[in-house]
Amino acid sequence: MSTHTHTDPIVRPLTKRVGAELSGVRLSGDLDEPVVKAIREALLKHKVVFFRGQQHLDDAVHHAFASRLGVPIPHPTIPSEGDAHAVFEIDSRGSRATSWHSDVTFVRNYPAFSILRGIVIPPCGGDTAWANTVTAYDDLPVPLRRLADSLWAVHTNAFDYAAAARSRQSTSAEREFRGVFESVHFETEHPVVRVHPETQERSLVVGGFAQRILGLSQHDSQQIQQIFQRYITRPENTVRWRWSEGDVAIWDNRATQHVAVDDYGDAPRTLHRICVEGEAPVSVFGEQSVARDGGDAAWYQRA
Repeated sequence: MSTHTHTDPIVRPLTKRVGAELSGVRLSGDLDEPVVKAIREALLKHKVVFFRGQQHLDDAVHHAFASRLGVPIPHPTIPSEGDAHAVFEIDSRGSRATSWHSDVTFVRNYPAFSILRGIVIPPCGGDTAWANTVTAYDDLPVPLRRLADSLWAVHTNAFDYAAAARSRQSTSAEREFRGVFESVHFETEHPVVRVHPETQERSLVVGGFAQRILGLSQHDSQQIQQIFQRYITRPENTVRWRWSEGDVAIWDNRATQHVAVDDYGDAPRTLHRICVEGEAPVSVFGEQSVARDGGDAAWYQRA
């Protein structure tokens, strides 16, 4: 019989490749360390984990819990909401994040984890989908793996996940958001394949902020990125979450991409996200990412 005084979360995998729902835990900053360890282990294994019924969370408790996974950090350009200085508000009136991406890859030390909670949820639609960039890499034929291992890509916030909205008439709120989002220009070179610092798995680093692959023409770069992206977003490599108010999703930002599904019309949709500090990606050959523009000064203003 176990002598533990804590209760481990119950882990229910949602697919064999990505995603698990965890139950039996009330998220807070004072969770027992074995519970935090169990959450982290599930997160590293399943890449994204979900919690229902966390309506007790406010920004302060959200921040306190995030601090148990690492150091909460503010967005490099978007001002934080409220008193918890790492809270990034995702409001459908300004941004809908409708392209597949990993968070903030335009900086060198982009986040390790992101913790997102649902606040205002549309009556229908508004799901978020995640993809496993580790199993995507594993699925590549050997010649494509070797190619990916050798490539580097430039990521920038001037090529952001709001770009898809530019194909239609943008609203004043969307234009204002883009102006703030791009107010400081960031540009970073990342390996297309990084080695995960905790699991040692290899994962693909492309997505919405990846502007071009070094050494290739724009046309060839787009073609190569599309090949990798197709492996990432194959249906069998993804999981989709239907939000309810008070739900929390936590994902390993080093091993996933995600996208918000824009299928809810003009209904309001608001979520709050806190990111946890990551480390500079390392290629399969041991080379670290390089910040080309914007630096990391704003990123190290820890909350």
